[in-house]
Amino acid sequence: MRLALALILLATPLHAWEFRATPVCTLSHATPDASVTVSYNPRLPEPYAIAITRALPWPESPTFGMRFDGARPLAIGTDRHRLSEGGRTLTVTDTGFGNVLDGLEFNASATASAGADSVVVDLAGAAEPVRAFRACAEGGIA
Repeated sequence: MRLALALILLATPLHAWEFRATPVCTLSHATPDASVTVSYNPRLPEPYAIAITRALPWPESPTFGMRFDGARPLAIGTDRHRLSEGGRTLTVTDTGFGNVLDGLEFNASATASAGADSVVVDLAGAAEPVRAFRACAEGGIA
């Protein structure tokens, strides 16, 4: 019985932050509520992107914001977001993501909000993958 329980626990996906350097620098995290992907593709005019995907569509909203809570609280917002995949994925692109990366690296949680809807993302374990992502985007890896 203990062996069966151990095997079940090992087979359960861990919701860890992950970094990949190829084909482009990518930081990702998936939870039952949402998946977050941050990417850097130097071949694009706005090389940084964050995409947050949920099971239910995001509402149409004139603004999108992220609040980071923890050691270095921060709130950022934009009106330059777009919806795709039937409204389930909200994406923001830009030429720099210093505030986003600081928020992910130095805080305990992030709350992404559009209209009246929001999703909270746990940032436990994000710091090291964020540092690897920064190094990749700065040309240190890829």
